[in-house]
Amino acid sequence: MPAASPEPPTTEPDVELGSNATIRVAGVWKRFGSLDVVADLSFEIRPGELLGFLGPNGAGKTTTIRMILDLIRPDRGQITVFGGVPGVAHQARIGYLPEERGLYRDAPIVDTLSYFGALKGLSTHEAHRRAMRLLDEVGLAPVARKKAAELSRGMQQKVQVVAAILHEPDLLIVDEPFQGLDPVNAEMLRAIVVAQRDRGAAVVMSTHRMEEAEALCDRILLIDHGRRLLYGTLSSVKAQFSDGAVEVHGQRIPSDPTGLASVASLRRVDDSIRFMLRPGATAAALFRELAATDAAIDRFEVAQPSLEEIFVRVVEADRERQGTNA
Repeated sequence: MPAASPEPPTTEPDVELGSNATIRVAGVWKRFGSLDVVADLSFEIRPGELLGFLGPNGAGKTTTIRMILDLIRPDRGQITVFGGVPGVAHQARIGYLPEERGLYRDAPIVDTLSYFGALKGLSTHEAHRRAMRLLDEVGLAPVARKKAAELSRGMQQKVQVVAAILHEPDLLIVDEPFQGLDPVNAEMLRAIVVAQRDRGAAVVMSTHRMEEAEALCDRILLIDHGRRLLYGTLSSVKAQFSDGAVEVHGQRIPSDPTGLASVASLRRVDDSIRFMLRPGATAAALFRELAATDAAIDRFEVAQPSLEEIFVRVVEADRERQGTNA
């Protein structure tokens, strides 16, 4: 048994205590050795909602998912799935696509899918019927009798997505579902994931691709070092950082952030410069700094930052704070 985690803050978990939450994680801690991999983490997800689970490598995402799936247990706090404790009783209602994937290499893919469906409670006939229908939807019906070893990596990935949704789960957890796919197949699988949300499933999507999360997710959870940094609807998260980006068009606009105290980073966007402000800095402060240069400004516009810009800003600011407090 791992050593007990340090006493967490005595605050109530700030998740909404709705009875219809598919997953509720409340004040959860998990320690391995001397490291708190998950620290006082709280969030929830409801039916018909797609949650983007974001964070750098090593942030604690996989550990959290494993606790939801009851593969490991939290040291402290509470997790409920479908209103009860995680466990075997819920497995038939859960679909899971892990980042590290595998199929039975020497078995025909339709037989593998039928077997997986039977494990989730479907009859052999129904599992085979659904497998063929879904293989047809993803363009793999012609290779249904081929062995997994004969398929390309992209084809295998589509088969594994089919395996995760074959039994029409009430909770779908997908880890980097579009990694390594060409644009056409990635778009096809996006539609499949969204369709699961639209039929009422709760969907958790762990991803490093911020553009995917921004396009698909209803709610965002960002963690780092096991701690929650951002949580809320995509619109509310963006609203928090609505003054975090400024686009400036004109002549002799500085293209180097050195000397601009209010600027964390910048990049060129078409014929403008997009400035990302440091935490606590304001657009007015940037305007004053630019006015002190020889810049001739034609347009100065506060812009809504992208999710990727928010991600970088929040993680870097948190790590600066952690370094200061070390």
